[in-house]
Amino acid sequence: MRIHALRQLYRKALAENTSDARGLRLMRRWLSPDQRAEFDHSGSFEVVGCHSGTRYRIYRGTAQNVFEIDDAGWLIVGLCFIPSGELVAGDVMLAQKIALETNENGALAVAHRFLPRGSFARTLLRRPRRHYGAFFS
Repeated sequence: MRIHALRQLYRKALAENTSDARGLRLMRRWLSPDQRAEFDHSGSFEVVGCHSGTRYRIYRGTAQNVFEIDDAGWLIVGLCFIPSGELVAGDVMLAQKIALETNENGALAVAHRFLPRGSFARTLLRRPRRHYGAFFS
């Protein structure tokens, strides 16, 4: 019984010291209290672009995990931009957060745009394409 408990404790300690766990801990330290609470609850958080005031939602992941959102929180368009190198999700998400909050225009200049999948895409297709028509035509 005691050996089983020790093994579980050891596994937990190893899991918490993985690069993924360290990346998520670092990212969480950079989040505002509201962003941290949102991430803990839903696995995503919102940031506001420094140049336009546009709202973005960053989901846990390393690619195709950033979306521009409207006032109701609906996904408008997906943005794929990632830092160079083989980074864990927390490090990528932190880089995306910092990029949008400090150099939104630079991030958008290199981002690849894509339509959100599923029901969000159907909602998007009914909206006017005034802002992103050039990317989807």
